[in-house]
Amino acid sequence: MKIPILALDGKQKGETSLGKAFSTPVRTDIIKRAFLAEAAARRQPYGTDPLAGKRTSAHYHGLRHYRYTMMNREMARMTRIHSQGYLNYTARIVPQAIKGREAHPPLVERNWKLKVNKKERRMALLSALAATAAKEFTSPRYTGAVPIVLEDGFQKLTKTKDVVAVVRALGLVAGSRSIRAGRGKTRGRKYRSQTGPLFIVKEGPVLRAAPPGCDVLAFKDVDMHVLAPGGRPGRLCVWTESALKEAEALAK
Repeated sequence: MKIPILALDGKQKGETSLGKAFSTPVRTDIIKRAFLAEAAARRQPYGTDPLAGKRTSAHYHGLRHYRYTMMNREMARMTRIHSQGYLNYTARIVPQAIKGREAHPPLVERNWKLKVNKKERRMALLSALAATAAKEFTSPRYTGAVPIVLEDGFQKLTKTKDVVAVVRALGLVAGSRSIRAGRGKTRGRKYRSQTGPLFIVKEGPVLRAAPPGCDVLAFKDVDMHVLAPGGRPGRLCVWTESALKEAEALAK
């Protein structure tokens, strides 16, 4: 399949053909599986203090035939504070008590990782690449020919404003940002960002000139997180000629 090569001003400069990598059948199930595995690998283990809710002098006096027993006192037999004045017989430690421990706290030793076979991971990457060149997956985002291929001069850009000019010349729209509705505004997630186009290059200073809402990555750093955000394939991608050749070499 022949696709045009565009100059930085959006005009056609030449033609190229898509390789074997973009003819792989799109397997949405494997893409989702690989995406979830990558998302799980990014999670940082977390947990509570093992002694949280247990730093107290409260102890159990609920046994029968025991000095100062709590038998026949019409109160639940649980660990309570003793000989502490107004805190006498105040329950502690148990989950239902004030300042008690958590019933089922998260544990640091929990294993979040999900295993994916190497062949499945490679198949998922090729499927996600093929989805970027399939109109049935990219049509809600872009109505022109996909994928978009730029000349290698794009990799030499050093300023963000130059990259923005290329985005506008191609008729693309960078991802927008809006204020979130609800309580999340006060919990460190005030803004919601819409995912914009992904620029895939081989190398160059343009990697440090990505505008807001767009991603500029080297092909070696591309993964399911950027090719299929949320596990949904078909992200609008803009390739350079050299990066496209690297993708074709992956399928050999």
